[in-house]
Amino acid sequence: MTKNGHSNSAYVADHPDKLELAEKGQKNKAVVAKDPDYNPYHHRDVEHPTTNSETLFHLLKGSLGTGILAMPNAFRNSGYITGSIGTIVIGFICTFCIHQLVKAQYELCRRKKMPSMNYPMVAETAMGEGPKCFRVFAPYIGTVVNTFLLIYQLGTCCVYVVFVASNIKAIVDAVADTSIDVRLCMIIILLPLILINWVRNLKYLAPFSTLANAITMVSFGIICYYIFREPVTTEGKDAFGKPSNFPLFFGTVLFALEAIGVILPLENEMKTPQKFGGSCGVLNVSMVLIVFLYVGMGLFGYLNYGSAVLGSITLNMPEHEVLSMCVKGMLAFAIYITHGLACYVAIDITWNDYVAKRLGAQRNALFWEYAVRTGLVLITFLLAVAIPNLELFISLFGALCLSALGLAFPALIQICTHWYNTKGFAKVWLVLSNFVLIIVGILGLVIGTYTSLKEIVLTFSE
Repeated sequence: MTKNGHSNSAYVADHPDKLELAEKGQKNKAVVAKDPDYNPYHHRDVEHPTTNSETLFHLLKGSLGTGILAMPNAFRNSGYITGSIGTIVIGFICTFCIHQLVKAQYELCRRKKMPSMNYPMVAETAMGEGPKCFRVFAPYIGTVVNTFLLIYQLGTCCVYVVFVASNIKAIVDAVADTSIDVRLCMIIILLPLILINWVRNLKYLAPFSTLANAITMVSFGIICYYIFREPVTTEGKDAFGKPSNFPLFFGTVLFALEAIGVILPLENEMKTPQKFGGSCGVLNVSMVLIVFLYVGMGLFGYLNYGSAVLGSITLNMPEHEVLSMCVKGMLAFAIYITHGLACYVAIDITWNDYVAKRLGAQRNALFWEYAVRTGLVLITFLLAVAIPNLELFISLFGALCLSALGLAFPALIQICTHWYNTKGFAKVWLVLSNFVLIIVGILGLVIGTYTSLKEIVLTFSE
């Protein structure tokens, strides 16, 4: 956990030395400094700071998960040329917005003489520094950001439930030579999901998380073997998809690329945070690698399987080959472990920020905490049962949450942060460039969410 931020799945999973603080839900408050020439980087008290290479690894790991396995399906909606160009453009825009958020945090920390801030605090402070018409929203914007973060984390957990159940179904179907309902697999894994989310001390999951990381890397290598063991061809593949399907592509790529919840926690814990930005900084290097990997997986996965590609490329692998079934089983286990870490963020926000404060000190606090943990798992389970469609889930939550968290909010924060200290052409550019990003974010949210919901209705009405 950072000094001022919520924990998050990728960050918590890779920092076992901080897991005990995380599981207690403790939030260290920022210390207000008295130095008039204040530099936030010089006042961060980080117990175990991360190096540039460690931060790079965490960023890569935070962005490589179920999203990359859905990229071939995203290219099916866009076409291989549109998909390749679109992924690069979206990656550039996401990287630009992350830079904006990090720079805004630094500037606001400098003004307020605080070592670091989390995302909701940055948004609240920025709105308070912005135009007068925005200041009235300052007390509420933190809750809005938290709500989007909560929805996104619960959505991610829903994706994990569908992913695990779908891959288990694929294995059972192959072994038993039958076809069982994926919802039955969800019911089977419900109790284990509840139990893993009852683990309050997350350091007990750290060894399993390390094992899951190793399994994921090996699995990706085997998936690449299946993709390239036969020559890929553009024959019968669409270079340009239907415009009506582009919102589905947009939502999937946003879900896959964006790791906005892990950015500030990782930057705040760096030994040399000034190396995070810059043209050859940690962020740019990691995003170039991530975009390269995503374009590669999406392009060659689509060229291999064409219009038959499913929500996760693992489901297109040969049904009866032992190696294929091993990959599905290993990834199902890895994502199962990750569900406990991802849901922890939702538990942290729900319990520590809202429920525990309302309950106050009482004997039954532990009971209610377990009730919240169970309730959140049941919410993700019921949503997954209602909509057991991996690609539509990914597209829906990518468009719904990350259009706001990854595009619109960082642009709004940038405008508010620099509203009173820019003039002339610089102010025009500040407003114009960020206004475009806000519009793109709003359009992505509205159109992407509408398209995903429409596809969900059409899919299940059939």
